[in-house]
Amino acid sequence: MPDIMANNRPLAISAPAPRTLDLIFTPQALKDLHQRYRIVEADPDDIAGLDDDILSEARYIIGQPPLDHATLQRMGQLRAILNVESNLINNMPYEVLFARGIHVVTTGQVFAEPVAELGLAMALNIARGIVDADLAFREGRELWGGDGNRSARLLAGADIGIIGFGDLGKALNRVLSGFRARIRVFDPWMPASILRDNGVEPASLDTVLGDSDFVFVVASVTSENEGFLGEKAFARMRPGAAFILLSRAGVVDFDALMAAVARGHIVAASDVFPEEPLPLDHPVRRLPGFLRSAHRAGALDSAFKKMGDMVLEDMDLMDRNLPPMRCKRAERETVARMRSKPVTAN
Repeated sequence: MPDIMANNRPLAISAPAPRTLDLIFTPQALKDLHQRYRIVEADPDDIAGLDDDILSEARYIIGQPPLDHATLQRMGQLRAILNVESNLINNMPYEVLFARGIHVVTTGQVFAEPVAELGLAMALNIARGIVDADLAFREGRELWGGDGNRSARLLAGADIGIIGFGDLGKALNRVLSGFRARIRVFDPWMPASILRDNGVEPASLDTVLGDSDFVFVVASVTSENEGFLGEKAFARMRPGAAFILLSRAGVVDFDALMAAVARGHIVAASDVFPEEPLPLDHPVRRLPGFLRSAHRAGALDSAFKKMGDMVLEDMDLMDRNLPPMRCKRAERETVARMRSKPVTAN
């Protein structure tokens, strides 16, 4: 402990679990972090147990540990909490942080582009049956030419709906831009003018569901929308339409989704599930018409390493009494509404 307190470099508490510093920083960036800051590594649940000397000196927290009023009162120099888990959860008194001018920022936008690309891959697979055709070929039951395209369709020129238009929704719109599709978006937190500026049509939820060949769900889970896509929503969709879930399973009544797929009304794809890891006996594992991915859409090393770069850049700005600009700020009006579950693995 004396070594940590022995010089005047700013002090940062590192509590990034379930991430690790080695995961989110390149070797050079990690070296820079240690050269520029005194780093105290801590278990997220043990922050309150740190010595007063550490808490009173801490300028930054890297992570999203649970914090209470009493612990924050001991942290008189705290300037920012840099959330590298990416999901904002309601585990600290945000009203106190905002009142004190402490920044709460997240690096979650690093996942937008890789998740959007996997979403595009899922849509193309559903449209052209790529996985099923490959499996049939391996087993010697392939259908050649037109016989193998009886249920195929084009993504180009399709009616596409997007539910949610944050970082992921915008990234998805960009990767879809070459397909000449008509894209309608439902996002009750987004002004219509911003949607139009991004080249998409503002629309009601009923319109997005009912008038789309492909529906992408990229909305965050909040206290207001848990399970809001249920039986009525799936019944509203066009027969044979594709429902692609990329954000969080909490926005969906998953049993109702499986039922809609099982009766052949829609097809679906998902990178997220109500339980993760998913039990081996979960019925979705054997459900025809459902394309599955094990929450791997954003988990690229290149994305994780961007987190560390963003953290270092924003810490440098704040060291110079400038606001953070690389990470995304939590908003006082919405942060306490978030209900996403934290990740449990890389």
